[in-house]
Amino acid sequence: MNETAGSGSGGSERVTSKSPDARISTELALRRTGMAFQRTRLAADSTLMSVIRTSLSLIGFGFTIYQVFQKAHEANLLKGSAAPRTFGEALVFLGIGMLVVGIGYHVAFMNGLRREREQMKRDGLVHAESQFPLSMTLVVALLLLVVGVLAITDMLLGAGPLG
Repeated sequence: MNETAGSGSGGSERVTSKSPDARISTELALRRTGMAFQRTRLAADSTLMSVIRTSLSLIGFGFTIYQVFQKAHEANLLKGSAAPRTFGEALVFLGIGMLVVGIGYHVAFMNGLRREREQMKRDGLVHAESQFPLSMTLVVALLLLVVGVLAITDMLLGAGPLG
């Protein structure tokens, strides 16, 4: 259903190429604004993907460095491996911290975007017919956060499914 959103626009007739120019112009503006919201949502997902990529690298490298030096120490190849293992732990903590901040920023931004969109819908400035679905990028970020917490738990306590 392609209805105009403004209550003073004369009803809920479908706008077509045969509609008056002013109605066509208004309809196109409403649709462009709606598409701009979708582009902004996708840009926020893209930003979160960048955070995920960096966090994954930090967590992965940190856990790998920790494990390599831990195994080398257990095999008596190294006398002291505390510094590299601490560096590995620091990388994992940094990755987890970055991920937590990125998720928090993403959720706050998306909530603000949804509120703005709903207000514009109430004001008749945008149709807002399509839904803002759950961000699969956010789901992946949350899963990576769980993996990061499991990794640091294994590193610090020696307990967990990753050891």
